[in-house]
Amino acid sequence: MSVVTSSLSIDQQKKLLSVLGHVRLHLLYKASVHGFTAAAFHNRCDKQGPTVIVAYNAAGFVFGAYTSKDYTQSGEGVRDEEAFLYSISAGEDKPLRVAGISGQSAFTDGATGPNYGALVFLHEDKPEIQSNPGTSFTFQAAAMHGEDLALTEFEVFRVEGLGDVLAKPWRNVQWTAERKQQLMKVIQSYKPDIKTVHEARVLLVGPVGAGKSSFFNSINSAFRGNMTCQAIAGTAGKSVTTQFRTYTIKAGKRGGAVPLILCDTMGLEENADAGLDIEDLVNIYKGHIKDRYQFSPSTPLQVDAPGFRKQATLNDSIHCVVYVIDTCKVSLLTQKMLDKFAGIRKKTNQLGIPQILLMTKVDEACPLVAEDLKNVYRSVYIQRKARELSESLGIPLSCVLPVKSYSEELELDQDTDILLLTAVEQMLNYADSFFENQVIEDQEGIEQLDLYRSNDLTRPVLSEQTKHIV
Repeated sequence: MSVVTSSLSIDQQKKLLSVLGHVRLHLLYKASVHGFTAAAFHNRCDKQGPTVIVAYNAAGFVFGAYTSKDYTQSGEGVRDEEAFLYSISAGEDKPLRVAGISGQSAFTDGATGPNYGALVFLHEDKPEIQSNPGTSFTFQAAAMHGEDLALTEFEVFRVEGLGDVLAKPWRNVQWTAERKQQLMKVIQSYKPDIKTVHEARVLLVGPVGAGKSSFFNSINSAFRGNMTCQAIAGTAGKSVTTQFRTYTIKAGKRGGAVPLILCDTMGLEENADAGLDIEDLVNIYKGHIKDRYQFSPSTPLQVDAPGFRKQATLNDSIHCVVYVIDTCKVSLLTQKMLDKFAGIRKKTNQLGIPQILLMTKVDEACPLVAEDLKNVYRSVYIQRKARELSESLGIPLSCVLPVKSYSEELELDQDTDILLLTAVEQMLNYADSFFENQVIEDQEGIEQLDLYRSNDLTRPVLSEQTKHIV
């Protein structure tokens, strides 16, 4: 699954945002990829709420139209007092902004390309515009598009308001050095309730590029005291992780191991024959897949394969599942991806494994958070995205945790570490819930589980009677 990116330069994006206000842009449609046709435009842009058109021509102009209304192909003229046309050119420091003519419709909501009267985009299903200054909007053609009507590219973005800062944070966090040390001490001294289980095993699951490997590297860096890159992370359109990996975290360069194993997997992809296979995921949950197993999206691991562990114990199984989702892409999760998550959630619930959701890249998603990470629980936008994820994936809001991983930094940051370590603390709490549920749910197997709680460090193999607890 290739990643579609905008052709806007950083300078052009800043100028566009200067006329739109405090918003975030989500690319919906790119004509060079999806087609220079009205049908392709409507397929991706109808009923998307506020949108902005970005058209490019060879004369160096970037211009378009903003509307706060939906495209619905109603065939009616749509009035929108907030609609405007704009133009950005290399020779001008400030963008041109043109408001609509009072009393006239902003655009005609038909089945053609976007028709703003003065500017008709994708005219006759071609990479060109029709220019009619004076209809709905008035401007000088030379200033709007340099009188070059041919398009080299055409994009449409959903426009999401970021909102204001909440008067009171929706979660309380102590942003102090003492709190960081307290979290590290709690994590390092963690002991599973079942004595023969020596550490909690947490599995990271998420779409390609969500930041699973980066999250592990960041946790490892926080405990090591310097930047590390043990797990391979990248920005490719396809999964960088192709093996099942289990990672141990050490406190300091020559320190002891933290009682937590973070397990990384191949990224999820929309298509059934791409990305992590759900059957492989279930085998990971049950402890049957060994470290460094090479995933094959076309064929799940077979019982007689070299990478299959037949004799799995509670030590090998997963005790908490963490879904990892890029906050910047919450609104762009497709129905296919949501359906895949629903299937995974169903399997995970059947096995009684607690689940947490990490919202990564919160600093990239919200400028307020980028300015100061302490704003993460005061950002209206981050709170809205957390609720959106909670509703769409069916995960309680209390299980949704915003985090920022290290990406370009060379030095550790206290606020970043506190968010990361808070997430780890919750993972251990949920792993404890998993261990406690084994006794509650398996009354017939209490005698065997009591042996687990003895000081005997042998690892008994689970019988068929207790197989469901893995």
